[in-house]
Amino acid sequence: METELQTLVARLSTHRVLPRTDAQVRRALTDDLFYNALNERLAACGLELVEHPYADNVCLRVRRDMEHAVFGGEDAWLSNNVGLKRDQIALLVVLWALLILPKRSRQHERRDAPNTQRQNEMFAVEKPLPTAADIGISVAEATLVADFGDRLGGRTRISIALPMLSRLGFIERRNGRISEGPLLDLALDYSRMAPRVLDGTLSELFGSLAEQAEAPNESSIDSPGEEDGTLNEEQPPESEDDVQLP
Repeated sequence: METELQTLVARLSTHRVLPRTDAQVRRALTDDLFYNALNERLAACGLELVEHPYADNVCLRVRRDMEHAVFGGEDAWLSNNVGLKRDQIALLVVLWALLILPKRSRQHERRDAPNTQRQNEMFAVEKPLPTAADIGISVAEATLVADFGDRLGGRTRISIALPMLSRLGFIERRNGRISEGPLLDLALDYSRMAPRVLDGTLSELFGSLAEQAEAPNESSIDSPGEEDGTLNEEQPPESEDDVQLP
């Protein structure tokens, strides 16, 4: 087991993200002894494993109790460790809201399916949660620029940020459309981000998008969401505390 632990930690550190279908990852998620040993080894280095059943992948991040020492040691709080600027992080939050929120909603619908549907089946089988590929949610780049460009620095700034987010593994780009990357559902903590997006700073923007969707000119965005890009670099910003990759 020692060799497998070393190998898995080395692979996670090197590749940053591994799929849940990976053999070693599956063992970590199903073998309590192996999982506890892995967490102890990561905790000794100030890291922790990031995984949840709704995400297709797993990764590492800095432990919460180590964040101040790692990100707050300089004059200003280090908002992230992947070189993203304020407008790029704002774009990341917008894409998270557009891609992850509707995906999670559909996963919750599958999980909370009425029991009556299962009772109609003589031999009911628990269906797996749909993955990002199964749901197929994407956003058109042209629509992203049209709807959010004025708040995210315009077409030029977005066109610079998108390749960077793609290289970092947050998004995937294909044929003018943006879809979820392997890290998007992990780097931002859903339990902390969703209330801030739905009930906090973005609630008014969600309302404006809903009005646009009801107007005659129908928007081509697959799911509503937005961010105003206001981030404070002098203290831990609300939407950046989870964009931390070792």
